[in-house]
Amino acid sequence: MNNDDVAKFFSETPVSIDGNPRLRAPQVEGYAAAADHFSEAGPWEPAIEQIPVGCGKSGLIAILPFVIAKGRVLVIAPNLTIRSQLMDDLDVTRPDSFYRKTRVIQDSKAVPSLALLDGDANLSDAEEAHIVVTNIHQLAERVERWLPAFPEDFFDLIVVDEGHHNVAPSWQGVFDRFSNAKVISLTATPFRADEQPVHGEVIYQYSFLDAMQRGYIKQITAVNLEPSEIAFTYEGDEHRHSLQEVLELKEETWFSRGVALSPECNKHIADASIQWLEHLRNRTGFNHQLIAVACSVAHAKQVRDLYRERNLEAEVIHSGLGQDEREEILSALKSGTLDVIIQVQMLGEGFDHPPLSVGAIFRPFRSLNAYIQFVGRIMRVNTPNAVNHPDNEGIIVSHVGMNQDANWDDFKSIDGDDQDIVRGWLEAGEAAPPEGGGDGTRRRLRPGMDVTEEIIDRFVSDPYFDQTDDAAIDNLMSVMREQGIDPEVLGLDRDELRRRILVARERDGAPEKLEELPVQPQRRRKILRQQLDEQTRAAAGRICEALDEAPGGVRIANLGGAPGQNNLGVTITRMHRAVNARLGIESGERRDLTLDEIESILPQLDDIADEVQADLEERLNGKG
Repeated sequence: MNNDDVAKFFSETPVSIDGNPRLRAPQVEGYAAAADHFSEAGPWEPAIEQIPVGCGKSGLIAILPFVIAKGRVLVIAPNLTIRSQLMDDLDVTRPDSFYRKTRVIQDSKAVPSLALLDGDANLSDAEEAHIVVTNIHQLAERVERWLPAFPEDFFDLIVVDEGHHNVAPSWQGVFDRFSNAKVISLTATPFRADEQPVHGEVIYQYSFLDAMQRGYIKQITAVNLEPSEIAFTYEGDEHRHSLQEVLELKEETWFSRGVALSPECNKHIADASIQWLEHLRNRTGFNHQLIAVACSVAHAKQVRDLYRERNLEAEVIHSGLGQDEREEILSALKSGTLDVIIQVQMLGEGFDHPPLSVGAIFRPFRSLNAYIQFVGRIMRVNTPNAVNHPDNEGIIVSHVGMNQDANWDDFKSIDGDDQDIVRGWLEAGEAAPPEGGGDGTRRRLRPGMDVTEEIIDRFVSDPYFDQTDDAAIDNLMSVMREQGIDPEVLGLDRDELRRRILVARERDGAPEKLEELPVQPQRRRKILRQQLDEQTRAAAGRICEALDEAPGGVRIANLGGAPGQNNLGVTITRMHRAVNARLGIESGERRDLTLDEIESILPQLDDIADEVQADLEERLNGKG
């Protein structure tokens, strides 16, 4: 199939766009904006369309070629997850594909052919396709195979999903190869977090506010825990502060990180998020689920244990797990048997699971981009196009001491006109967790700040928008008319709608203050005993890291250990022996430890690790 055939297909195939009730507003409007941008003769400025997650970006990608493509289309995804979703939406052989669900194409014979550019594809597959879908790593890692094989005019249109990645060298190589192609990028946030603008001109924006008011995404509310008093130790000194003083301290990195890693604060965040999860579940019986984000794998396991102590099914997912382990966890999540999933730099762009309706933040996000990516995990609706449906509400729970209310305020402002200010927020950068670097500095299991007590009297709930203000009421009436419902005929003027919303809100019974949830002592003892083992192992790994000794090496093992043990194995053994010595017990006696004994030894693990590390360092240097 040559370029002329492809161009004729996209220009002459009848499509139903304007007035199609199955299409969403951002799809129709984004289509029109692209038509206008590329209507004049080239060369064209690369285009950007900003559309929130869950508003139909895949559908917009499906219809864009019919307005602007004069040849083949290349659709590039940032990862395999999004690539797979795009293939499903664009593949007309699937009953649930976008083209068949929306009836954009009336003639079943005039459908676009599709090719997946993967390891098994060849050039002829692309030559027989109208649309070629791939992920950027396929092009970047196999650049010698793919890019030279395609003539420079092979693609007339390049569509980039999650376009805020498109400044990276791997993407630029593609744009350079097809320098005459039209380029359009779709993204929820048109700015990167590395101080570089997204490649192109923003030609269309669909606001988060409009998306929530039309029921395309969940209506999001941020819930902050505000302590009236907080007591903690820091660098050996004891402190007690009022709420006002906490609000002044929260911008200090040491304080926000201390709150994030504090078991006392974590307990309250867990309790609050569970209260909201139960509230959402009790309204309709729908099995809403919870996603949490933690600072590290070790921290995520501690957070997991807080939920397990409270009798919820919780698992941790992170990149260090094997593929089978990750798939098992995700299967449990999607089947509904898992209540809570705690992620560490996982479940990012493209992860789609609408029942995730509560997000619990246990780490301080330092950039707005990262914060929005996490909020995006709970945005997808459970009941499509149903404005104010009780199952289409999302809750983000955090602690005021982590300073995430600032990110929330910035997020709400992203729909504003001052994009230069937004750019500054997004360029702030995301602080990476501190890592040991082989210089003897070990990452601590607990922060230097230790919260000993906090009194939390209330939640502070801040919805993304007020459902009772005039603009929201007018929008609701407009949406009702679009769905064939005349509110006036039903006696629903603006004042009556506002009254009904207020009455429903009063009946809703949403949580207003923290209720600390009960924990069975036996369950807590068993979970903490497992946590003692996990944290002991984690400390051993960090000792090897601090000493710049590979876990699989033998320098530490040569100091004495069981035959066949490596550095990590010997260090774990030494840590366990040191813990048992501190407890005054022999090997095999931990099953008899009381809850009080386990609770008392956990905060001592960093001190014990200091002793083990110092002893190993002396021995490695020939002084022991």
